[in-house]
Amino acid sequence: MNSLSGRFLILTAIFVMLAEVLIFVPSIARFREDFLLSRLERAQIASLARLAGDEISPDLEDELLINAGVFNVVLRRNDARQLVLSSPLPSPIAATYDLRDAGAFELMRDALSRLWHAEDQVVRVIGSPVRSAGMLIEVTMETGTLRMAMIDYGLRILLLSAVISIITAVLLFLAVRVFLVRPISRVVGSMKAYASAPEDARGVIAPSSTITELREAEETLALMQTQLTGALRQKERLAGLGGAVAKVSHDLRNILTSAQLFTDRLETSEDPMVKRMAPKLVNSITRAVNLCESTLAYGKAEEPAPRLSRFALLDIVTDVIDSERLSAGDADISFSEDVRPGFQLRADPEQLYRVIANLVRNARQAIVTSGTPGEINVQADETDEAVTIRISDTGPGLPPKAREHLFTPFQGGATKGGSGLGLTISFELVRGHGGTLALEHTGPDGTSFLITLPKGDLT
Repeated sequence: MNSLSGRFLILTAIFVMLAEVLIFVPSIARFREDFLLSRLERAQIASLARLAGDEISPDLEDELLINAGVFNVVLRRNDARQLVLSSPLPSPIAATYDLRDAGAFELMRDALSRLWHAEDQVVRVIGSPVRSAGMLIEVTMETGTLRMAMIDYGLRILLLSAVISIITAVLLFLAVRVFLVRPISRVVGSMKAYASAPEDARGVIAPSSTITELREAEETLALMQTQLTGALRQKERLAGLGGAVAKVSHDLRNILTSAQLFTDRLETSEDPMVKRMAPKLVNSITRAVNLCESTLAYGKAEEPAPRLSRFALLDIVTDVIDSERLSAGDADISFSEDVRPGFQLRADPEQLYRVIANLVRNARQAIVTSGTPGEINVQADETDEAVTIRISDTGPGLPPKAREHLFTPFQGGATKGGSGLGLTISFELVRGHGGTLALEHTGPDGTSFLITLPKGDLT
């Protein structure tokens, strides 16, 4: 009974019985009307002997009335009302029913009333004679026979309804089993088989149902299973890549540590150019070492929590722009910043540097790839609730695939050969500060990213 087909069987039987009950009321009313009309017709036939003009004996009159099932017969002919046949009434007349102009509602009401009242009563029934044998015929009769006939008819209707409902329910049950339950069971079986080995693409369901709704469900399920299998495979590849990156970062950290020792000696050089560039080189190598250590930590768990400190944002923005200006080489790219010198915030300077550097680097690469001059601007502002950092450029804009998978690793790359990891890492770092990184605008006239850091966590 907990199955779909079992419940459908029960509901079908209930609904068929309900329909039969709704049909029963007008049917029983019609049966009562036919019963009373037949008594009027039999009474009219019984009165023909008296209308012929011959005298009949009391015994014959009683026999005619018994055969007609009435006590009295009254005919109205030529505006004259005549008592044709009569016999003593066992009780006073309880009600009068005129069948000449009775409506459907009245007939149904009288039929239900008769079924409800079990006591035997004497009633008067008025109707029109058949074959125009007069203007009116009126009989008196008892209701016991009528009620028993109605009950017998109702029981037969109930039995017939039960048989029809059972046959209909069984046929519908079988139809549901064949056309609905079996296809659904196949889908459920496919889901179970896929759940046991989701990495196996052979377990993806092949849509085959001819029913529109089930076909759509199978196609949706197949799409979901395909995407999940691809995601699991990508997860395995990312896990392998993470192990490889961790090994490379470990060795690279050792190399950069050695390089850092050599750059310390450059600071003692008397060459003005070396003195000016050495601090930037030291800072770059220090950040590279920190990045390698962070990568090793990330391979073990998640991105480390930010280490908050108060610092001047302009220093970080200047370092990023100086580095990207050197990377731009001979490309016609101009860099600008709209950050006031006294603008400070409380965040993790290394993580925020990585975020801004990733966004500026992506902008620079997009402009270089386009082969047209461009401009990159870093702007900072604050409100009562948050600090906002906007990185905008006049490049060609993000391609549709990059917009669709903006923060998805290995799918959101904006340039050929790009991995999309920069935006993914930046998004996670900003989220670690309780903020948001959003694409504010992109198009042929340029791209703009907005970093929002809540002040409640930064001050």
